[in-house]
Amino acid sequence: MPAPKELDASASLPALYGVKLRKLRMRAGLTQRQLGDKIPIAHSRIAQFELGKEVPPEDVNAKLDVLLGAEGDLADLWGHIKRTPYPDWARTYMALEQQARKVEKYMAHTVPGLLQTEAYARALLSVARPSVGLQLGRMLEARMRRQDVLTRHDPPVLWVILDEAVLRRPVGDVATFREQLAHILRVTGERDHVTVQVLPFERGEHPLLGGSLTVLSLSNRSGVAYMESSHSGELVESAEAVAEYALALDHLRAQALPPGQSADLIQAVMEESPRDSRLPTRSQRRKLAQVQLQQHAGRRLRRGR
Repeated sequence: MPAPKELDASASLPALYGVKLRKLRMRAGLTQRQLGDKIPIAHSRIAQFELGKEVPPEDVNAKLDVLLGAEGDLADLWGHIKRTPYPDWARTYMALEQQARKVEKYMAHTVPGLLQTEAYARALLSVARPSVGLQLGRMLEARMRRQDVLTRHDPPVLWVILDEAVLRRPVGDVATFREQLAHILRVTGERDHVTVQVLPFERGEHPLLGGSLTVLSLSNRSGVAYMESSHSGELVESAEAVAEYALALDHLRAQALPPGQSADLIQAVMEESPRDSRLPTRSQRRKLAQVQLQQHAGRRLRRGR
């Protein structure tokens, strides 16, 4: 059996929790499977806890504390982790974001944090993390504070490509969403170092259909890429992989509307009625029907019918 992977307890609070949990389990003379059976949960979850890759739910942590005779130590450590506004992987990214000279983004579903209004961020965080509870205020404060990077004396270049879906799926009520769109236009109009493009639906498939991406260019080290979803993120540091992601963003920039036309589209969406922002217009439905008819005819030709 291979030796267990060593974990640096100083790397993060989840890592410290994992090291502590492993020591307590081994002191109790239990295997991961035996401990998992006592809770009960899959032993693979115990392994994830010990590697610092996952933090147990509150009820599971309480059982671990009792079963391993931690005398409240695991409960206290769990509380510190949950009081932290952002998980470790997000904090690592945000620290690098503050050091970047260029921040390039493709956003598949939402406005990026650096351009969010407080009301939009509040609505988004409340849905993305329903259990946020009392942490919401702290998370909002942290997110708004990140935006200071755009107004400092040496701000990074921020280049954002918004999928049209970002404009077509309202977040919050009508006033919140319109305020958010107006904020994007105001920021891009006032700050030369901020550029926003919109990638229209009609452009079809592209290299980043899998999700949102950020590429950071840094002065003191090689660039990094960051893939994110609402509940997780992955920091990519391989030079080869980062170059591939940067190339994908170049392709999207070429396909997206120019900044001026993008601003016109954002303005048009902002002025639409709430119904229009959620449902396609008559002309859009007619255009979609024509595209589908052409696609159907093309398939019949390819099949020799």
